[in-house]
Amino acid sequence: MAKLAKESPTLPQVPAATARRLLLGAQGLLDEPRRKATPEVLYDLIARLGFVQIDSINVVTRAHHLTLATRLQGYRPALLERLLERERTLFEHWTHDAAAIPTVWYPHWKPRFERYRRKVLEHPWWLERVGPDPQSVFDHVRERIVREGPLMTKDFEDERPAGTDKKWWGWKPHKAALEYLWRTGELAIARRINFHKVYDLAERVLPAAHAAPPPGKQEHVDWACRTALERLGIATADELAGFWRAVSLEKAREWGAQAAARGEIAGVEVEAEDGSRPRKAWAVPDWQERAAALPPAPPRVRLLSPFDPILRDRKRTLRLFNFDYRFEAFVPGPRRQHGYYVLPILEGERLVGRLDPKLHRQRGEQGLLEIKGLWWEPGVRESKGRQAALEAAVERLARLVGATEWQLST
Repeated sequence: MAKLAKESPTLPQVPAATARRLLLGAQGLLDEPRRKATPEVLYDLIARLGFVQIDSINVVTRAHHLTLATRLQGYRPALLERLLERERTLFEHWTHDAAAIPTVWYPHWKPRFERYRRKVLEHPWWLERVGPDPQSVFDHVRERIVREGPLMTKDFEDERPAGTDKKWWGWKPHKAALEYLWRTGELAIARRINFHKVYDLAERVLPAAHAAPPPGKQEHVDWACRTALERLGIATADELAGFWRAVSLEKAREWGAQAAARGEIAGVEVEAEDGSRPRKAWAVPDWQERAAALPPAPPRVRLLSPFDPILRDRKRTLRLFNFDYRFEAFVPGPRRQHGYYVLPILEGERLVGRLDPKLHRQRGEQGLLEIKGLWWEPGVRESKGRQAALEAAVERLARLVGATEWQLST
């Protein structure tokens, strides 16, 4: 008699709404935003998020300020500056992009430093910018910082010939060298002046963290996957690998399978809000109890940074929120569907619309905050209550950016 095939166990089904609540809770969007904003509270918030992405676009204010103010109403940029530049409890480096990261995790960036050291100069893009003799440029930059202390890109002469493209990514060799030495851990960001980086030796900026030994390979994988899952609640293998961009997809899959086999995490199947098929994933072991214990969302509308953690993975945002978001700053104007720097609108636990803001600083020191466009999602009715809550959110944004007035132009 032929043996019956062994049936694989049925995975618990997680509704999209539950996965969404776990993500919102893990990323600080179910907490009371009116709690007092102190350096300690801000640090705890960033550690809970994992990191906050830093971005240079300043249409309204920098993305990291928007991300933090959305969760902490009393947030002011000076609080973040204090943690980064005075207390050094945060440091600046890369995850999937530039970010402010708790310094306690600095040793887990040492494997990343080594990857950069091995791979960066194999890339034609870098070689084109640093020139034919990269080592001499690195040595010159390093020696000057050792001798003179913290330096900026502008402290190095641009010796390239006239006519060289110097905009955007047209870095001069010394800028490329500074970035290389920073990305490989020799330098650190001591502070920023008008958002421009000031570089110094990592051993002077972060002496204890710089001296700490790197983690073992398995310790690093376990840290990357476990901390990512804690900050997502539920995650597929690619979401685990993509959170820090510290380990490969293969390593994330291997870790998930082994941790689930040990009973440390739970295998689940997550349903989708957008009608796509459910996806296999892993969840924190107490996902049901954790979701049930989460508080209700604050009764307000909030305007999210385009780089908010819940938007970072656009595919996940579509699956869990049925919200299709595209950042259009780099899309040619005539092809934009909404606008240059559109902020999604979060109402409770739903993404219900988007608006396109612009701060007109030239109208005075503080200026006018213009809402150039407003779009509600299909099926979302523009009721008086919803409109009032949106206006309150715009008022909070205006206070954050120092605008004395705001107006809706459409």
